[in-house]
Amino acid sequence: MSISGFLLKTRGRGRLHWTDVLSYVYLLAGVLVMFGPVVWLVMSSLKTEASIGQFPPTFLPYAQQVVQVPGHDKPLPVFDVKQADGSVRPLAQVRRIGLMATMVDPQAPGKTIRVNVKDRSPVSKLTFAWRNYADIFGKFTFGTYLWNSVFITVVATILTLLLNSMAAFALSKYRFRGRKAVFLLIIATLMVPPTIILVPVFLVIDQVGLLNNLWGVILPAVASPTGVFLLRQYMLTIPDELIEAARMDHASEWRIYWRIILPLSAPALAVLAIFSVMWRWNDFLLPLIVLSKNEVFTLQLALNSFQGELNTQWHYLLAMTVITLIPVTLVFAFLQRYIAAGIASAGVK
Repeated sequence: MSISGFLLKTRGRGRLHWTDVLSYVYLLAGVLVMFGPVVWLVMSSLKTEASIGQFPPTFLPYAQQVVQVPGHDKPLPVFDVKQADGSVRPLAQVRRIGLMATMVDPQAPGKTIRVNVKDRSPVSKLTFAWRNYADIFGKFTFGTYLWNSVFITVVATILTLLLNSMAAFALSKYRFRGRKAVFLLIIATLMVPPTIILVPVFLVIDQVGLLNNLWGVILPAVASPTGVFLLRQYMLTIPDELIEAARMDHASEWRIYWRIILPLSAPALAVLAIFSVMWRWNDFLLPLIVLSKNEVFTLQLALNSFQGELNTQWHYLLAMTVITLIPVTLVFAFLQRYIAAGIASAGVK
């Protein structure tokens, strides 16, 4: 069945059943709730600074039209001015003082006209401010922030998959005294809020000299009890006979782990990779206490420091926010087919 045939499939024979209508309404409401704010964010990132401050706000990036008038250095905003006879005339505003604005005709700029602000309305046109994205790379060290976040996310994810899969392999396939106690101890750490151990983590990072170092953000979080639990539950479904057969063929434990366990655990590893990318990319608290120099800031810290006390350039801030969403979205899009299989096989509810 094609995708369109599946989406248009109805319960009634040749016509919509009331359950079909209810299902479509429910699904449409869910799509709007989930993706509406994201779409609004993307459209707002394409607005000019003046357009973002307009009230009431508009969904599409409309910007006030400007015109270059001889005798004026900067382009002047254009307004539709209501005349005494009821007609509307486009004029450019030179200045505004209180309730009165000084306007000029762009075709005859030699004569100024004073207009009450209540008798005018701005002339807007659809304008996509692509310069918001270009300017953040030219005016700010955005590339450095992006590289720091990518480096932390990629390295931390690789180390998380490696260390957690090793621990899960040992806890699922080896028989030793205290195995259950070790596993319960690892799971018990899930009940400890990260903020509780924040001060000890900071002291340890300070003692080993990793303050203002990207490795100070990577190393404390590579051992994840969630990852160990997820991978262990999945590896329990792998038959022990495969490992015994490999040992009979004189395969080393490392070879068994690398050539048998890891390939068979690909769905669970993909799920953990998605979780790890989301954790590391969106992490704010740990980088906040470890990194204090601007050159080692991650994107999340840069977004926080970008908001000033008196003035915030929202058009740049929104553009940076959209860029921070792209990597997580791409990772989820490429690995989402493993999520259902990985979680279901691991027994995670």
